Amino acid sequence: MNSIREQILRAVAARLSNAIAPVPVLRHPTTPVTRDIGPVLLLFAESDAITAHANKRVDRTLTIRCVVVARGDEAFDVADRLIVAAHAALMTDTNVTGLALAIREIDAEWDAEDADAGAIALPARYEIRYRTHAQDLTQTG
Repeated sequence: MNSIREQILRAVAARLSNAIAPVPVLRHPTTPVTRDIGPVLLLFAESDAITAHANKRVDRTLTIRCVVVARGDEAFDVADRLIVAAHAALMTDTNVTGLALAIREIDAEWDAEDADAGAIALPARYEIRYRTHAQDLTQTG
């Protein structure tokens, strides 16, 4: 069985994919996004920190970053609409079907990064709080 962290990441990726289809969601892409792919949402797990220990339970904070990459004359509008849809999808069920305690928006960099060939990248970061058993990462606490 996968860890609670992995289960959360898979659930988040699926939720984002459903919310912005047919735009692809790529989790931790290991190669650059090609120019022909069109708009895309990149999902990164930035960190997973332990915030507390109590009674054989461990409170954790998973930080994720969603980055929309878009190109063309309408890139800002496309990226903004995709970030809005992704945010709504994440905040619809902040318990991630019982796996998490909460999702909280951390920040969004609305100053677009100038990427390759006129592409822009708009990142938004979220904190997902969850709890596991101290001895078993596959069990919620």
